[in-house]
Amino acid sequence: MSVIWDRLIECKDEIINIFDASATEYDELGLSHFNNDTWVNRVWRNDNVRRAHIDVVDARDSKGLWMMHVCVFPVLNNNGPIYGFDVIAGKNKMTGAFHDFSASSGGIDHPMIVGYKESVADFIPKKQRQLPEWATNIFTDKMLAAGNVNSEEEAVAIITLAQDNLRDYFSKIGEFTGKGEYSETVAAQNYYCHNQQQNPHTPRTMKSLGLDEADVDKFCTDMLFPKIND
Repeated sequence: MSVIWDRLIECKDEIINIFDASATEYDELGLSHFNNDTWVNRVWRNDNVRRAHIDVVDARDSKGLWMMHVCVFPVLNNNGPIYGFDVIAGKNKMTGAFHDFSASSGGIDHPMIVGYKESVADFIPKKQRQLPEWATNIFTDKMLAAGNVNSEEEAVAIITLAQDNLRDYFSKIGEFTGKGEYSETVAAQNYYCHNQQQNPHTPRTMKSLGLDEADVDKFCTDMLFPKIND
């Protein structure tokens, strides 16, 4: 039994429920290649969100680890931020949990980012994870970055924030459709993806979980944070 894993699997199910209630799932070309018994990738979209992606690697039996990535990109005439939530956990703790509303063409003072910062203002992780340069290029100064989360109380607090902010994201993102300039939004979202692709830990961790090396390399470039080819 693992309380941390139990709470995270409940979180994964609720995120899928939020996606189902807010958008339409679709088959993205090439994504099915990266689905198997332990690796799941699903995507949704609606009139305001071009891609809502959940990626789960369940290596609890083989490696004692469980990993989830959630990312939501607005449509390209929407200047709203990019939603992100990532977590990796062993049986007894989250080794890392990260959550942010990252700026797109609306900039760091976008109303949704202001609201996000207010939502996390009172949360202080017991262990703050330090961010490398690629991360500070794209994340806000109020990014939730927690390490060594070994209590159910702190885990639930993080999960609750991520879920509540995802609901809030979908409820508000439509207000900004039509307010983004296309080329600026493409550039901003590609800048986000470029910096995310500089993260060496993601492919390293996925390979350590037993996933095929060639698949991981292609996935991290083409599927995890795909750039827009305009």
